[in-house]
Amino acid sequence: MPERSFFPLAIIAGPCVIESEALCLEVAEAFFKIAVRTGVLPIFKASFDKANRTSVESFRGIGMDEGLKVLAKVRREAGLPVLTDIHLPDQAAPAAEVVDILQIPAFLCRQTDLLLAAGKTGKPVNIKKGQFLSPDDMRHAAAKVESTGNRRLMLTERGTFFGYRDLVVDMRSLVQLAELGYPVVFDATHSVQRMGGAEGVSGGASEYVEPLARAAVATGAVAAVFIETHPRVNEALSDRTSMLPLDRLEGLVSRLVRIAEAVGISSSMAVLSDDLGKP
Repeated sequence: MPERSFFPLAIIAGPCVIESEALCLEVAEAFFKIAVRTGVLPIFKASFDKANRTSVESFRGIGMDEGLKVLAKVRREAGLPVLTDIHLPDQAAPAAEVVDILQIPAFLCRQTDLLLAAGKTGKPVNIKKGQFLSPDDMRHAAAKVESTGNRRLMLTERGTFFGYRDLVVDMRSLVQLAELGYPVVFDATHSVQRMGGAEGVSGGASEYVEPLARAAVATGAVAAVFIETHPRVNEALSDRTSMLPLDRLEGLVSRLVRIAEAVGISSSMAVLSDDLGKP
């Protein structure tokens, strides 16, 4: 991880799902270089399983055992902190042995047993706000994790249901989440999803990733921006219509850093763990 004590912003980035070890290392190595050049705190993200895919025929990932091996190699060889999501309580402990941050998917943010299991690991926990919840309702999800004695929490905004398939982002939500007292993440990828669809997959409008990310940072309320990225988005096995091409990541991150500096914010993510990204 880049050695510095001050980060204007944290960026959580990586492919939606672990397609292969080679893909994850390709993205992680490019991301590390981008982080060095832009000065952000980089956190690599990829999922070993996407348990909430629209269709049973959709690619879910390579499974927890193989996926954690890949994430361990990314962490070791690319030198980046790593985040991954869990879907079941019994995944929390083995995932926590490998990754720096555990993520609770939005659809599961009310699942008490999952939140408690994540909290008991002692690792930082990123809870994604359900598309069906108000920002204030997230205090209850946070309280479940805190009941384990773990206060290292992040809350992620990823849009709110608007009709059957669209999502909208209420920028007031970022401010309201920050008022709960935890670092706030804006998920620029999943906020542009179009849920489900006739073809059995979720669509998306990736052209809105950058304007929404810029607006979110401009609120002054976010500590991090979540951006799924892929070097060959047309070949991606998940979320191809909402991911940012890898060759556009640095340009966006640079612009977000300038906005963060203009509004006078700095990332509070590093305080979540004293050993973030360390062997």
